[in-house]
Amino acid sequence: MCFTCNNILSWIIFLPLIGSLAVFILPAPRVVALISTILTFLLSLNLWSNFDSSDYAYQFTEKFDWIHTLGINYNLGVDGISLSLVVLATFLMPIIVLGSYSISKNIKMYLISMLMLQTAMLGTLLSLDTFLFYVFWELMLAPMYFIIGIWGGKRKIYATVKFVLYTLFGSILMLVALIYVVWEFYKQTGQITFLLTDLLQTKLSFKEEFILFSAFALAFGIKVPLFPFHTWLPDAHVEAPTGGSVVLAGILLKMGLYGFIRFACPLFPRASEAMTPFIVGLAVVGIVYGALIAWRQVDIKKLVAYSSVSHLGYCVLGLFALNTMATTGSIFQMLSHGVTTGALFILVGILYDRKHTRLIADYGGLASKVPVFSFMFLLFTLGSIALPLTSGFIGEFMILLGSFKAFKIFTVIAVSGVVLGAVYMLTLYLKTIFGELDKDRNADLTDVNIREMFMLIPLLILMFFMGIYPKPFIKVIEPSVNNFISLVSERSEYLDQHDKSARASFNLNKALKDTYRDSKRKK
Repeated sequence: MCFTCNNILSWIIFLPLIGSLAVFILPAPRVVALISTILTFLLSLNLWSNFDSSDYAYQFTEKFDWIHTLGINYNLGVDGISLSLVVLATFLMPIIVLGSYSISKNIKMYLISMLMLQTAMLGTLLSLDTFLFYVFWELMLAPMYFIIGIWGGKRKIYATVKFVLYTLFGSILMLVALIYVVWEFYKQTGQITFLLTDLLQTKLSFKEEFILFSAFALAFGIKVPLFPFHTWLPDAHVEAPTGGSVVLAGILLKMGLYGFIRFACPLFPRASEAMTPFIVGLAVVGIVYGALIAWRQVDIKKLVAYSSVSHLGYCVLGLFALNTMATTGSIFQMLSHGVTTGALFILVGILYDRKHTRLIADYGGLASKVPVFSFMFLLFTLGSIALPLTSGFIGEFMILLGSFKAFKIFTVIAVSGVVLGAVYMLTLYLKTIFGELDKDRNADLTDVNIREMFMLIPLLILMFFMGIYPKPFIKVIEPSVNNFISLVSERSEYLDQHDKSARASFNLNKALKDTYRDSKRKK
């Protein structure tokens, strides 16, 4: 039975915010934050168990007037795509809170920032009013700014300012484009609204679509990040604390892909189709480039950061293939990447907490000193390189299989990223875990403790569960993916009809004017 079904989405969004107030007021902030995030996760599981996977429509919707004169509504809803990402976000946050024991200063402020960030992320995923979406989208910036800027590494100010400037620049252009769409809808209907379902009826010319899609695509491409807008990511990952890196890789990067699915492609389908070769080309460049740069890194965390550029290139490739197999694989790969890469960042953080260095050269022979850590590192390394029976294999296989139908050459090139991924990850494992143990540097290194095991084991179980039995996730995702593909196609046909009507109307007016001129001449 669903708990508070009438407003469960609001509970999921704002429970972390309530938890942040409790963290500020009550003692034992880590315990309070952990309870808050666990309750939010249980609510999301309740949502999953009561979700009708056979229905592609938005479910558990909530709607009421927020700013009536501007047509702004508090409108929430969830489909299979957003539900899967919501569950991922709520699943990772208790693990991130468990990792907060490595934070020694301003722990309350750190946990409050994390909980506020969770509210912003969940609100972004569940908003169906475009203005509400934009508000939550921008709210994600502030907590992440503080998380990197206060608890980050030596170059934290540079990294956090770069992250904010990149994201803010794209977001401002998206806001301008959004306001233009709202204005066009007002001119055509006499109504002001920011509701996505209404704005999908807006009639736009191809030129307008192209310009507006470019603005949205820049905002979402920066967030993914799509090559060449990726340069903020390695800096942010390297300087962020472990929890910040996990939330970046696990959830925040997925917001750009989600934005393409929910807003950019349905609103501007013809422009998205026209720009598909360009975007897919950038994605494939990112796959190969990210893998090659990762191979050359001497910093473990930077290597994992560049691997994200490569892995998320596959998600973009699958998304723009726009067929059920590839796009479903893209969503599945988002979930898999959040699990495996999040775990790798946790493992890097465990090493850094003990030795305060991330340089590959400072390690070696760890298998004999920290066998449990080495075994965990091996399993998540295999998951990252998409070994069969892991979640990464399912996602990448579906993407490559579906994308080959749409982009044969691009897909063949993208396969090289799989090989390069195995090369750089296995090279990293070889250099850090095998070889001779440097007793002077690593003699006091201790294995993972109980708390760290509680962080890693849920991720390990989920990685293999998704790899061995992906059906529950695909069953939820696939109907919404089919609806997304149909929506893009129908919207494209609708706009084509509008353009034909506009051209016919223009030609008719021209013909009438010519007839009028001819009649005057005869007179």
